[in-house]
Order: sequence, then structure tokens, then C-alpha cells
Amino acid sequence: MNHPLHWQAAKVPTATTLEGRFIRLEKLHAHRHREALRDVFQGPGADPELWKYLAYGPFTDEEGFDHWLDSNAATRDPLFFSVIDTQSGRAQGILSLMSIVPDQGRIEIGHIAFGGAMQRTPKGTEAVYLLGKLAFELGNRRLEWKCNNDNARSKRAAERFGFTFEGVFRKHMVIKDRNRDTAWFSITDDEWPAIARGFEQWLSAENQRPEGQLRTLEACRKEP
Repeated sequence: MNHPLHWQAAKVPTATTLEGRFIRLEKLHAHRHREALRDVFQGPGADPELWKYLAYGPFTDEEGFDHWLDSNAATRDPLFFSVIDTQSGRAQGILSLMSIVPDQGRIEIGHIAFGGAMQRTPKGTEAVYLLGKLAFELGNRRLEWKCNNDNARSKRAAERFGFTFEGVFRKHMVIKDRNRDTAWFSITDDEWPAIARGFEQWLSAENQRPEGQLRTLEACRKEP
């Protein structure tokens, strides 16, 4: 039976700084983070696959990149965060909370763009964990992840992070003059405590050793 809910609307996220072991998340600040992010996304070491499934980029000049960054810094939905490496103090990527619907208690992590220095490190995983933790602390019932159904890398990441695949919206969008079928994933508030424990165990000093991780995130999530 579908019982009435004793539930209140979620709070709207604000520009909070979130501290982790490997990174911290700061509200995207175009002036402060511009140089580092330009190097990450436009420099010679930029990931050639980075822009393939995003609705924007790659940018052919600094003016286009700067306009994109300035626009992202000014929005509240999406609410963009820069991923700051704690050792170097430099921005190495961005991601956002978006599709923010407090009255229904749902919110999405999206617009994820991580530089090469974040790949194959705990930093990207910690960034997703910190935003997921914030999303549920704000009182949301549902955290969403959506991506192009052709984007195998993003779908693998969603499942690794503990999101449940829900289905595909066919012909959902037209992006860069191409059809996009959108794969939908979610984590619900009743699932989050166990998923959060898995993140915390995986990110712990006990698991993240100088020589590498001892257990996978999936294995940590299965532990009691």
C-alpha cells in the first residue's frame, strides 16, 4: 500500500565548500579558477574524449571557453563546483548539481568534466561522493545521473558509484546535430546510507595506500 509521506521539501543547495581527503569542492569562480581550468580543458594534455558527449565544446579559442566558464559560474541550476586538488591547490575539473526540484526532492549530478590528473585517482570518486552526501543532507529523496546511452564510460561510472539503471529515454534530445537516447540512473534516500558507507570505506586511508587501493568500490559497498 502506498502510504502518505511525512516529508518536507528539500533545501536548495548553495555555494558550500565541501572538504574531502583528496579534493575539495568550491563554487566555480571564473576569475580564480580560469587559468587552471583552461590548462585542464584546453591544454596539450586535455582528454580528447572529454567533449564527445557533452552539449558544448571543444572550444576553438579562449573567448569561447571564457564565455562558457563565465556562464557556468553565474548559474544556480546547474550549480557548478570546481574540483580543487588539495596538494596543489589547483582546479582539476568541474561538476554540478542540476535539475534541482526541491518540492519533489530530486536532484541530479551532471556536467561532469574531469581533467587527466583526476583520472585513475580517488579524486573523481570523492567529488561524486561529496555531492551525493550534500544532496541527501539537503533532504532529497532521489539523486539522478543521466548520460548519452552511447557513453559507455559514463554508464560504467554510474554503476560503479552505486546508481541503479532505470531505462532509456529514446530520442530524448538532439545534441551537436545528433540524436541522443538518454540513459537514466538513480540512488534513493533509503539506498544512500549503505552506498555512502561503501564510498567512505573505499576512500579511507586503510584502503587507499601509496601503492594503490586494496578493495574496489563495489567490494566496499557489499561489506556490512
